[in-house]
Amino acid sequence: MNSPLELAGAHPRPPFTVTLDGREIEAVPGQTVAATLWAAGITSWRTTRGARRPRGVFCGIGVCFDCLVTVNDRPGQRACLVSVQPGDAIRTQEGTGHDG
Repeated sequence: MNSPLELAGAHPRPPFTVTLDGREIEAVPGQTVAATLWAAGITSWRTTRGARRPRGVFCGIGVCFDCLVTVNDRPGQRACLVSVQPGDAIRTQEGTGHDG
């Protein structure tokens, strides 16, 4: 049985490393932050401000803001919309990441 990559004749670039709270995670070129975290088995990377309930991807299209994450010291990034880049430093966050 051929893999989807073989069927499509795709030749993806090699994977690279990003970090989540200092933990190294393998990423594939073209993946979003959310897809990278999901592929690593991580389904929650933010907590709500008041009740501290876990959040990850909900809508997956940038509408709901449940998947907010800090990328390279920029809080409030929607993980479902931001593409990972080699060396990205991703951090979990509480609320919107702008709490003071």
